[in-house]
Amino acid sequence: MEKNVFTVKQLAKYLNLHPITIYNYIKKNKIPAFRIGRSWRFNKESIDQWRMDKEKENKAQLKKGNLA
Repeated sequence: MEKNVFTVKQLAKYLNLHPITIYNYIKKNKIPAFRIGRSWRFNKESIDQWRMDKEKENKAQLKKGNLA
């Protein structure tokens, strides 16, 4: 069964990022997240959509020459 909700640690592994980076993204409201009690959680579908949106943004910026 595929998991539909990630913890910070699971998401960091999924995105190949450090957990501190995930917390920084949360703090800056750069990533879709929600809290259950004191723990942060992430819907896989929301994260996948966020990734696709970021890829589109980066491609658009590359075409404009705004991304190094």
